[in-house]
Amino acid sequence: MKKSLLIGLALLLAGTGVARPIVVKTGIEVLKAQRFELLEGKRVGLITNPTGVDDGLRSTVDILNEAPNVELVALFGPEHGVRGDAHAGDHVGNQTDPVTGLPVYSLYGKTRKPTSEMLRGIDVLVYDIQDIGCRSFTYISTMGEAMAAAAENGIEFVVLDRPNPLGGRKVEGPLVQDGFFSFVSQYRIPYVYGLTCGELAMLLNGEGMIGKPCNLHVVAMEGWKRDMVYEDTGLQWIPSSPHIPQAETAFFYPASGIVGDFGYLSIGVGYTIPFQMFAAEWIDAEQFADSLNALKLPGVIFRPIHVKPFYSVGQGKQLHGVQVHLTKYPDAPLTDIQFYVMQEIARLYPDRAVLANADTARFRMMDQVTGSDYVRKTFAARNRFEDIRAYWYKDVAPFRTLSRKYYLYGE
Repeated sequence: MKKSLLIGLALLLAGTGVARPIVVKTGIEVLKAQRFELLEGKRVGLITNPTGVDDGLRSTVDILNEAPNVELVALFGPEHGVRGDAHAGDHVGNQTDPVTGLPVYSLYGKTRKPTSEMLRGIDVLVYDIQDIGCRSFTYISTMGEAMAAAAENGIEFVVLDRPNPLGGRKVEGPLVQDGFFSFVSQYRIPYVYGLTCGELAMLLNGEGMIGKPCNLHVVAMEGWKRDMVYEDTGLQWIPSSPHIPQAETAFFYPASGIVGDFGYLSIGVGYTIPFQMFAAEWIDAEQFADSLNALKLPGVIFRPIHVKPFYSVGQGKQLHGVQVHLTKYPDAPLTDIQFYVMQEIARLYPDRAVLANADTARFRMMDQVTGSDYVRKTFAARNRFEDIRAYWYKDVAPFRTLSRKYYLYGE
């Protein structure tokens, strides 16, 4: 086939939802190409979930279990479990993997850190999970806790690196302050941190955020660049949790997840566009869209929407609001969106202000997710994003400077 026809076919397929050619080798693919030399002669424990797959969508569990020179002896499951059969927030118990017969230890049950008993007889822990680049997503907390356990027990830790679906340039939100660390804000990093999980592991290790450093090795990707979002990689997306069904959903998680924790507005969880909308029975959709669009947020358009969620907030009710569309992703301030939504709700519907009507029992969750109580308390005084904007971005430039020395993929 002529080159011009191939190019034309590629352009046609790009607009049909058909996968692009794979241009990035993930850590597991690089490890396979290296014939698993890094793990040879060692007893291996694997921390993974359904996102840990190779280019052919084979599970890293099965790949390592079948590799002739790898001795896989145990599996460790984060939130949702190794095989992805647990709901968000549900505790996961220890069990036996039905496919391999290996013991599965839960890191989202009685303990979130591997115990010495779990690690007995293991020489190296391997981590292979696709993250979404946001601090409150718990997989990076699992990674850090496992790194600390590896250091304490004198075993190696290997990260099979994967892309950050938000790319490697977006950094938003303040660092976590003392008194507000939790499993949804485990480390002193911004809310959107702009690193791959391998780069983040190096930063946690190098900056003393896990205590004693572990013997860390990152199997870096090949072909990934900092300005890539996930669809640029050509890789298939495996839902990283039930409500992150597509790679682009990761863009919206930091745009709505903070306000979504209150359960006061529907953010699309329970409908077909999780994290991509804001709606309630009492909102005038057209008026709300007009007020948000008048703010002229770069790279963002709000479209009126009318929905009836299948479950969760607003189940079975007719809701009205806006769907968020990112028209120029690099320019869009993701985390700002939810604060502007709360601002305009308070302006249009003064008696419906989110922080004045939300369940106060959930305030602690917002404080832990945002990393302090300053954001909530200061915003609640006037419901204006401008009152917290400087605080929200105060740590971005210093963190960029700090994190650069851990870049594996250049500028």
